[in-house]
Amino acid sequence: MASSVNIFSGEKTRYLADKIAASYGKELGKVTVSHFKDGEYQPCFEETIRGNDVFLIQSTFPPADNLFELLLLIDAAKRASAKRVVALIPYFGFARQDRKDRPRVSIGAKLITNLLVAAGVDRIITMDLHSDQIQGFVDIPVDHMYASSIFVPHLQKMQLPNLTMASPDTGGTKRAAAYAKFLNTDLVICFKQRSRANQIESIRVIGDVEGKDVVLVDDIIDTGGTITKSANLMMKQGANSVRAICTHPVFSFDAVKKIEDSALTEVLVTDTIPRVASDKITILSTADIFADVIRRVHKNKSISTHFDFLTIQ
Repeated sequence: MASSVNIFSGEKTRYLADKIAASYGKELGKVTVSHFKDGEYQPCFEETIRGNDVFLIQSTFPPADNLFELLLLIDAAKRASAKRVVALIPYFGFARQDRKDRPRVSIGAKLITNLLVAAGVDRIITMDLHSDQIQGFVDIPVDHMYASSIFVPHLQKMQLPNLTMASPDTGGTKRAAAYAKFLNTDLVICFKQRSRANQIESIRVIGDVEGKDVVLVDDIIDTGGTITKSANLMMKQGANSVRAICTHPVFSFDAVKKIEDSALTEVLVTDTIPRVASDKITILSTADIFADVIRRVHKNKSISTHFDFLTIQ
């Protein structure tokens, strides 16, 4: 007998999971979470999942409770005899810790993948990892979606007259270059130096932005320091307008206020992380992409069309 699909969500990603389930055409499964006075909690599936493909939707943004809840859900699904357990992680936390960039530090991304595998996950679906290499940290399938399939059509509809793509730092050059190549635009790069994490010492623009409608491309906006300083500098150097696209709006501390006070005209983000509203922030949904991937994974069909810029229409 063919297996069925069950879609569940952790508590903090319910806002997105409801949309994914609706796009898929199935009601989101019921999960209850028992909370104890000392802070412990225990999730429980309130329906049978025996022999089924179980998709667990949970972004692992702070606090760490979101990650641990996902691990508990995976363990519960395995113990309930699910045929296959898939962790759908729209935002993969700790992804910036992908290597030893100095002595005596952890590789957090590797630790997280180890924990997921130890809990019993069979497959991981995520979007715009900070580093592609994280896919190689595990020996199970990792389906790495790209938000470009959301952002590019939106940019094309805007029909900006002098569109130029930009990277807010040298590390994001490859990502911005892919957009520039597909959209046939110029590319500029911001070169920044940090005194320590989340603190920029200096920044300068490499390339010509005068009279251009610049779009900065990044996977994560954390404190907003880099993106807003880059935008302000570009406007001072004669840019016509500066926008930003960002898959994961972490927006720590006063990041939203920095954006509102900056020269940025608009920031396009996705809903991989829940966000408060702002006049300068436009949220585009990932629900249809993830629903389609769930459908294809369940039916053992190819999902490679989600990986290629050339398939974007």
